[in-house]
Amino acid sequence: MSALIRHKAVLTTATAERLAQAGLAYARSNSMVVAVAVVDDGGAAIVLIRMDGANPAVADLALDKAHTSANTGAPTEAFGELMLSRPGLALGLSNRPRLLTWGGGVPVRVDGHVVGAIGVSGGPEDDDIACARAALAALDLG
Repeated sequence: MSALIRHKAVLTTATAERLAQAGLAYARSNSMVVAVAVVDDGGAAIVLIRMDGANPAVADLALDKAHTSANTGAPTEAFGELMLSRPGLALGLSNRPRLLTWGGGVPVRVDGHVVGAIGVSGGPEDDDIACARAALAALDLG
C-alpha cells in the first residue's frame, strides 16, 4: 500500500507568515514599498500583505509571481528568459492566466522539492528579486 501513497513536505501557514514578514522586514530596511505573497506548491495563496502606500495592483502581481514560480519550479526571471528563448513556448503560454515573467518570484524548496513560492512586487525588478531572496535566506530556505 505504501507504494501507492506519496508523502510530501508542505509549507505551513506559520512558515508562510514568517517568510512574508522576513520579506517585509527587508523591504522596510531598504526603503521599499511592496506587496509580498506566499503560496503553496500549487500556487494557491497562503499569505498576501500589501504595505501601506503600495499600489493596489502590486498585490495581484506579487501573487502572480509566486504562482508562476511555484508552478514552474523556477524563479520568474528564469522563466522569462526561457520564454524569450523559445517563441513557440511564449506563444503557447502567453494567454495562460497567472503566469508572469517579471523577476520577484522565487520557489521555496525543501529537500529539493518545491513546497511553495514567494512573490514580491512594487519596486524595480532587481529590488523585488533581492527582497524575495532575502526572505528565503532569513529562514534558511534558499
